[in-house]
Amino acid sequence: MKPFTTCVVGRVNCAATVAAVAATLLSVPAARVGGVQAPAGTPAGPSASQVQTVRDYVKRTWSVLTRSVRDLPRAAPDPKMHRAPGEPWPLYIASDADRDAVAQSLRAALKPEDLARLDVRPLPASRQDIREPGLLYLPNRYVVPGGRFNEMYGWDSYFIARGLLRDGEVTLARDMTDNFVYEVAHYGMILNANRTYFLTRSQPPFLTEMILGVYDQTKDQRWLRGAATAIDKYYAFWTSPPHLVDANGLSRYYDLGDGPAPEVLADERDAQGRTHYDRVREYYKTHDVADYDVAQFYDRAADRLTATFYKGDRSMRESGFDPSNRFGPFSADIIHYTPVCLNVLLYKMEDDASRIHTILGNAATANEWAARARRRKDLIDRYLWDGDAGLYFDYNFETKRRRPYEFATTFYPLWAGIASPDQARRVAANLPKFEAAGGVLTSTQRTGSQWDAPYGWAPLQMIAVDGLRRYRFGADADRLARKFVSMIVDDFAAHGTIVEKYDLVRRSSELGAGLRFGYTSNEVGFGWTNAAVLEFLPALAR
Repeated sequence: MKPFTTCVVGRVNCAATVAAVAATLLSVPAARVGGVQAPAGTPAGPSASQVQTVRDYVKRTWSVLTRSVRDLPRAAPDPKMHRAPGEPWPLYIASDADRDAVAQSLRAALKPEDLARLDVRPLPASRQDIREPGLLYLPNRYVVPGGRFNEMYGWDSYFIARGLLRDGEVTLARDMTDNFVYEVAHYGMILNANRTYFLTRSQPPFLTEMILGVYDQTKDQRWLRGAATAIDKYYAFWTSPPHLVDANGLSRYYDLGDGPAPEVLADERDAQGRTHYDRVREYYKTHDVADYDVAQFYDRAADRLTATFYKGDRSMRESGFDPSNRFGPFSADIIHYTPVCLNVLLYKMEDDASRIHTILGNAATANEWAARARRRKDLIDRYLWDGDAGLYFDYNFETKRRRPYEFATTFYPLWAGIASPDQARRVAANLPKFEAAGGVLTSTQRTGSQWDAPYGWAPLQMIAVDGLRRYRFGADADRLARKFVSMIVDDFAAHGTIVEKYDLVRRSSELGAGLRFGYTSNEVGFGWTNAAVLEFLPALAR
């Protein structure tokens, strides 16, 4: 069963669904998670008018968040960077692109006064020669997440595409997939996002899922053949050193750049003007850490973070989970782990590539990809499954031990269909550890980091719900979907927006003083949360 099609078939804005939702009252039981007692219950289910208001907001927001060549004057400005008023924003064209064709496209789409707001430049062959950060050109339309994230992101785009496909926006989902094929061809990988300071890292690999999601809607084999050209190169990025770990044959996250992440220095500051790095340094200075050898990451005598810390910090950002304590405080030790999420996604890439080549009539190639998927499944079972805990854990290939950190990526193998029926049953039995009043918590630990308790994020809700439903834990899946979407609808009624993350214990977008590491803003939009709304609204009627 494909993740794009695991939910109820049909458009969620139909009158029948809204009427059914209005007739459904929700009752959310108490849950003890992360040592905190969740509220005893939540208000009755949202009314039909509340649901329709949120539904209309999501539909409008796709247009608000869409960028195209015609929108470059508002796409090029970067809220995370600072530039003098009136100064043109850099737009970089890939060195191997047809620059004359791009220039012609820009002149055709933009008025002279709008074109003057851009500083169009060729991208230097070496990223070290880039002197000013800027937007990287993409030829097709795309949807940005929202708020300070005014560019096309890696894993966000998969979840956004799911929402677009469910909402009938097939052409826009295809445009986004084509942009990723373009990124692989011209920038070497799918980027964290299309800004120059992201040229050193990718994000969790969902490319083949996006390709098949579009194909399943269009059945366009010619398009599928063209999109498939990106798979081998992108797969090689993840399965070659430094991402490949020879010690166990699995892969890790590993940013190719060095030093502090530019966007953190430029933008991620708290009310006292401290960056994330300032807060991390203060933490190391005042706390004892038993999770790893802090001397790798913090020079106490000089009171400074080390080069290895910045490598780990950047690699954490490639994972998308920035930050948590999943790999020790601030995930600084991530480069020494082969994680559950990445390797399950690579299994999916292998399995999906086999299906794609089967569709295209390439039987021998399909068999090669299927064999790769079988090998990876065996390695995931050997290194990442913990039979005692009944959970999947990340594996430290230096210590040769799994880290028993309970994290919602344990649901990825269910989503991908890797788990045996017994493994799935064991994971589902652990659901009470993660379940809160608003859905699935990112982890069971409160650490002050935004990717830990009590916070929850739309992509992990979608993965967990899909995975549980795939293994016939339908009642659990529906309950989680109802909790999450009803929280969003209730919060929308209070604030009039949909945002990127929520406090699932308090069922609120107001994150409170407990959020200390990461960025404390809660961005409005918001692409992947909008997609979760569309995926989960039908559950309100069940």
